[in-house]
Amino acid sequence: MKQILSADQIREGVRELAEKLSVAYGQRPVTIVAILTGSLVLLADLIRQLEMPLRVALIQASRYRTPDEPRADFVTTQASLPNLKDRDVLVIDDIFDTGHTLVEVLAQLLMHEPASLRSAVLMRKSDRSEVPIQPDYVMFEIPDEFVVGYGLDYEDRFRNLPYVAALEPEDLASE
Repeated sequence: MKQILSADQIREGVRELAEKLSVAYGQRPVTIVAILTGSLVLLADLIRQLEMPLRVALIQASRYRTPDEPRADFVTTQASLPNLKDRDVLVIDDIFDTGHTLVEVLAQLLMHEPASLRSAVLMRKSDRSEVPIQPDYVMFEIPDEFVVGYGLDYEDRFRNLPYVAALEPEDLASE
């Protein structure tokens, strides 16, 4: 594996994001909605650095494909969402690749009529976006490589790495 972001870089990025959010929200209550599962590590590190009142919710987002359908249906599990009406909501995700997941999640959360809705991502892949929006906060720009660590996985492995690394062909072949 080739390391892309060190644990120290990530720690500093989380600190900087927390500072930006503190300026943006002040002491207003915020509901943070984390997209499972890749953003769990970021969520844990981030909320420990925030001092405003906050609530945390989790949302599962996935695409289900069938052999007959090349286009996947987008499905979210929102059972654990608190009331978002008239609340400041921040969606966090691990990576902004094509952007379709974030667009779908934001559209679904807008139906809950939040006072504000912003998004933050750990990483954005350069030149991969296929949607007209961008996250409000991006901690790191990365090359278009398959990355693992700090919550991101390959076949449920590598989430526990304290850094982000790109898997190389020999890493995939050894599986």
